[in-house]
Amino acid sequence: MKKIISMILAGFMVFGTTGCGNKDVATATKTETKVENSSKQSSHYPVTITTYNYAKKPVKITFKKSPEKVVAVYQNSIEILLALGLQDKIIAASGLDHDVKDEYKSAFSKVKYYEKKLIKEEVIGLQPDFILGWYSLFGEKNLGDVGFWHERGVNTYMAQNSSVVKPDSLQNEYDDILNMGKIFNVEDKASEIVNNMKKEIEKTKALVKGKQAVKAVILEVEKDGVYRIYGEDSIGGDIAKGVGANLVANKDGKIGNEDLIKLNPEVIFTVYYGKEIDKEAALKSIMNNAGLSSISAIKSKRVHPIMLGEVYASGIRTLDGIKTISKGLHPELYGNK
Repeated sequence: MKKIISMILAGFMVFGTTGCGNKDVATATKTETKVENSSKQSSHYPVTITTYNYAKKPVKITFKKSPEKVVAVYQNSIEILLALGLQDKIIAASGLDHDVKDEYKSAFSKVKYYEKKLIKEEVIGLQPDFILGWYSLFGEKNLGDVGFWHERGVNTYMAQNSSVVKPDSLQNEYDDILNMGKIFNVEDKASEIVNNMKKEIEKTKALVKGKQAVKAVILEVEKDGVYRIYGEDSIGGDIAKGVGANLVANKDGKIGNEDLIKLNPEVIFTVYYGKEIDKEAALKSIMNNAGLSSISAIKSKRVHPIMLGEVYASGIRTLDGIKTISKGLHPELYGNK
């Protein structure tokens, strides 16, 4: 009997030792993972980035670690963070001109979105450690200049193509995305997004090599007979030049019906955004304007609505802008899709 009891006790001891051993291994594995992740973080930071103040002067800011409480304002700011998988870092978002892209809607549903413009007092109360937005966001009537926030330990970043660095360019968009990759230690994801944009540009360049440049205009209808031009110094203009357009209205500014008729573009891209002017209205305001009926683009029905987010401070929608403009200029190369 004693022998049987001894054997049972021995069995429990072996089981207990084995169970503890497995637990110790699991604990050790978790600890090693934490140490490894911590090591990656500590080896990456500090990171210093150049941004701007409201006087458009460069300002260097340093991140000792990845931001945890981010206020993101405007389309490109919000969507860049979503594309980089950083939705959990966003404590407040506002300023969308369009719904976020379908592939990010699930992630965005977890973000606190403010329909009304965020005011300075609200943002102070949120206690962010990073604010990301356009140049206009840091005006005196909005959140105030960046120095106010830097003094309180809150880093800021202005999208370069939001009237900060001129001329607007594809490179500025690339740099903004890559800078977010550095700030949040997700450089591989950021590089992949930018490389896809570059590949799309190069693909179209190769397709149109040797072909005659297409006469085109990128405009926004401000009111009847008045159009705001997105010229060579706009992101839309930079894309268009890169994929085989001859921008016949190549300077930013405003033109009227007579000017547009004289330019006689073969293709017109008409900008739409938010509640100001929707996609259908942007198209009809050109196509249904009897005074413009002699224009080549209207005769051949080559008038294409294009999102503001594809031609201004475009962020991840830069790729969409490249595709929209490329297909509008060269439908024969894209199977008329």
